[in-house]
Amino acid sequence: MTTHLDASAPTRYRPLGIARMLVRLAMIGAVLLVVVGGFAYLGGWLTRDVSPGRFTDAFQQVNGVHPGFRRNHAKGLGVSGFFESNGNGRRVSKAVVFEPGRVPVLGRFSLSGGRPYAADAATDVRGLGLQFSLPDGELWRTAMINLPLFPFRTPEALYEQLIASRPDPATGKPNPAALKAFIDRHPETAQVLGFLKTQPIPSGFDNTTFHGLNAFWFVDASGRATPVRFILTPLQPFEPDQGGAGRDKNYLFDGLITQMRRQPLHWRLVLILGRTGDPTRDATVAWPADREQLDVGIVTLDRAEAEDVSPATDINFDPLVLPTGIAPSDDPLLSARSAIYSRSFTRREGEVKQPSAITSADVGKGQ
Repeated sequence: MTTHLDASAPTRYRPLGIARMLVRLAMIGAVLLVVVGGFAYLGGWLTRDVSPGRFTDAFQQVNGVHPGFRRNHAKGLGVSGFFESNGNGRRVSKAVVFEPGRVPVLGRFSLSGGRPYAADAATDVRGLGLQFSLPDGELWRTAMINLPLFPFRTPEALYEQLIASRPDPATGKPNPAALKAFIDRHPETAQVLGFLKTQPIPSGFDNTTFHGLNAFWFVDASGRATPVRFILTPLQPFEPDQGGAGRDKNYLFDGLITQMRRQPLHWRLVLILGRTGDPTRDATVAWPADREQLDVGIVTLDRAEAEDVSPATDINFDPLVLPTGIAPSDDPLLSARSAIYSRSFTRREGEVKQPSAITSADVGKGQ
């Protein structure tokens, strides 16, 4: 078996209080949504107490209800471009996306949380959902974030943390005692948070590394399966966030729009190849740093569009929408994400859509 999933290219985070970090991390799970119902029931993790409906309710209890918006990663901007495969991926997968050549890509940058008009914050979790449209009609959808490790080992732990993060009616803020009790029960979460607090923050979306987090099985033409994690590493140079008061409330998105107006942005798609014994069902654990990293091509994003016109707006970047040659691992978070996205999608599709914080006028400003 070839190499395994790696978090050796960590995204960068500045220290912040553990309670505040927990509240922000609670918002990670749902990037974009589509109906792939029932998969989590087959995965065996759902119960009467932890179901897609209850999960979606918990996101709403933390963020409030904002009709027409995603229950998490509500603030976003559509993008499009292409993926140029160099053919190296054929070594581990028969997926058409890894044949040499170019395929179109739709995507959405987003920030964690269910409040669509919240001011951008450097410490928000940054999301990037991508859809690769293959010439044979297949799709590959990914939902990536800028955390190299996920703070929650199981769906139950994420749900438990969401409940602990609900605002206290008396203060409007989470109860610190409830958050501390959660951390005491989940030392793996405390360990991940400790690591994240040591990392500097990138200045914008453009120089952020995005991580797929969960493991997948990549299957080649002979049927050999390799455990894989993948990352997008920016070709734009890293610059640390400078902080400072008085920044525009949409500064991260405004910066992205400005940069894409000047020139296309590029990320290298890298597969981290796992070995026997590397954990495939625990996204809180990094793979060893010596795991092989296979460069399989370049993602180029060259167009930004507001959500009122972007075709990415109603795409669900469900991580279980996979082409032949890529299969889910035994990580329970994958089936959980699929089912929760489905429930959230159903709710927002039945609601009147509201204007997004980033409008077509913002995208066209200065042109």
